[in-house]
Parts: sequence; structure tokens; C-alpha cells
Amino acid sequence: MGYMTYGGTEYEFDERVLAHVKVAVAAKLRRQESFFVNWTKDSRDGSGRVSLWVSPYVPISFRFLGSRSPELNPRWLRALTHLSGSSRGLTILSEKEAERYAERHCFGVPAKD
Repeated sequence: MGYMTYGGTEYEFDERVLAHVKVAVAAKLRRQESFFVNWTKDSRDGSGRVSLWVSPYVPISFRFLGSRSPELNPRWLRALTHLSGSSRGLTILSEKEAERYAERHCFGVPAKD
């Protein structure tokens, strides 16, 4: 597991998911853009949805427990980046969901066989 800390609150994610979210978030913050990050909570965490307003003026950190950086999937990154520019904000998708999204919505992203 990995952790994103924002505004003094720590959020737990799978490390592979978090590695992709980190890149998409960094791209937005590098441009000094504020945006929502949205995800669905697992039933073990009480279920429901979370929407977090992310601003370049609030410190954010990512902590990974594993010693190796996961390999990044360009289609997953493309989908998260595309979503981050939408009115709903960056919605965290599973790798499979992101690939389907990228296939339908992101030009220049070939479908994975």
C-alpha cells in the first residue's frame, strides 16, 4: 500500500494506482491548476465516494512502502490526465477501466490486446 497525504489527512491506495495518480496530479500542479480528485471507497473503509479539492498552495506528499517503483502504463496515465481536465476532475480508475476509457475518449491511444 501507499499513501497520499493532503491537508494533514492521509489516504491509502494500492501502490500501483498511487504511482499513476502521482504522475497525473503532478502534471496539474506543475501548471499551477486546482482540480478535484475523486475515488470510490472500498467497503472495508465504509464505502461511499470521496472528492478532494487539490490546490497547488497545499502541500501534498506520496509515500510508497515498496522499494521498487511500479511500471507505469501510458494508457492509464493518459486516461487519468484526460479526466483531470474535465469538469468532474481526476477520477481514479482501475487500470482496466482506464484502458477502456482511453480507448473511447483519448485520441492516439491504441487499445491493449
